[in-house]
Amino acid sequence: MRNPSVSTGPPSLLWTTFRRSLTIGRTYIVVGIVYVLVLSVALSLSPGSSFDSAFPIFLPIFGVLGSMGSLMVFSNDRTKGVFEYLIAYGFSPRGLFINVLLASLLIETVTLALLVGIGLAIFVASGHAISLPLLTALSVYSVPMSYASSAFASLMGMIWTSLAKPWTGLSSPIGLVPFVGIAPSLLTLALVAFLAIQGFANVDLVVGAVVLGVLTLVVALLSELDRLLPRERLLSPV
Repeated sequence: MRNPSVSTGPPSLLWTTFRRSLTIGRTYIVVGIVYVLVLSVALSLSPGSSFDSAFPIFLPIFGVLGSMGSLMVFSNDRTKGVFEYLIAYGFSPRGLFINVLLASLLIETVTLALLVGIGLAIFVASGHAISLPLLTALSVYSVPMSYASSAFASLMGMIWTSLAKPWTGLSSPIGLVPFVGIAPSLLTLALVAFLAIQGFANVDLVVGAVVLGVLTLVVALLSELDRLLPRERLLSPV
């Protein structure tokens, strides 16, 4: 028999947020799939090891798009005053922010599984064999960068959306935050291309440094979450 004096705390909203984010943001996932389809076909038909070297570098650029649905849910809930209602029933502001962040990472998992599966399937169907360097690049760079960029974009988007006085014409982060999410991957792509021209062979050091830098930014934002996103930021601006 449950002791009524013991408080179990508010229930988890993660599954509900994930399901809503997946439904609202399905367009972003479809766009990412279309880009990867075109990219995979083009690289698979290219001579040499184009797929092995290029696919892992480009994958996080399209993979991060799938996580934008959670930001749409966050923005809608804040505007409609849902967070005020949840806080009144015992949910902590930090817990609500973490809930959206975890939902974006779950969506990123689904998106990555689809994109990697589709890309490798097209590559194998074109008569190629999956090599160890390709698997290494996907596991060492593509997957960590996709998760790090998704978390970075989600945190930046929530901070932007939660501004007490939104900037005119920039009240919604959904239009520009995807560019924030793909910026680290674009920087990596530019660095790899530049260093290849210069004859620099240790590309793993470059991509590792960029991934570590993005993860450091994410950890720094998480450590300052209570200061950057106080309770007042969850109040509806309407």
